[in-house]
Amino acid sequence: MGMLSEFKEFAVKGNVVDLAVGVIIGGAFGKIVDSMVKDLIMPLVGKVVGGLDFSNYFLVLGNVPADFKGPQTYEALTKAGVPLFAYGSFLTVLLNFIILAFIIFMMVKQINRLKRSEPAAAPAAEPVTPEDIVLLREIRDSLKR
Repeated sequence: MGMLSEFKEFAVKGNVVDLAVGVIIGGAFGKIVDSMVKDLIMPLVGKVVGGLDFSNYFLVLGNVPADFKGPQTYEALTKAGVPLFAYGSFLTVLLNFIILAFIIFMMVKQINRLKRSEPAAAPAAEPVTPEDIVLLREIRDSLKR
């Protein structure tokens, strides 16, 4: 029973729950960035450099089987078991990472800026002692002498 209660205490701690929420949101955010790179940015970059699909940029490293009749695309050649150097796919993933890292950098930068702009709590001012209390203290101190 002790181990079960320890696990329960660990699982419901704020840090574990925060981490779980962060991982879930990060996964969803990653899918958004993947789509942005694949569907929006890479077609534009491909258009500029002369090709429309970076995933089909590859070098064939082995021999294509003699009986292969399919198209010379990455997917078809991979299914046929041909070794490929798929630099276009790598470029897509690299660009995806750079965009994701830049977005996270901008988010952290803004959060840090907001934290700095919050006014620091002013030290608590000493409460003003009423005049009659001050007078009574002076009388007390003079009677002690």
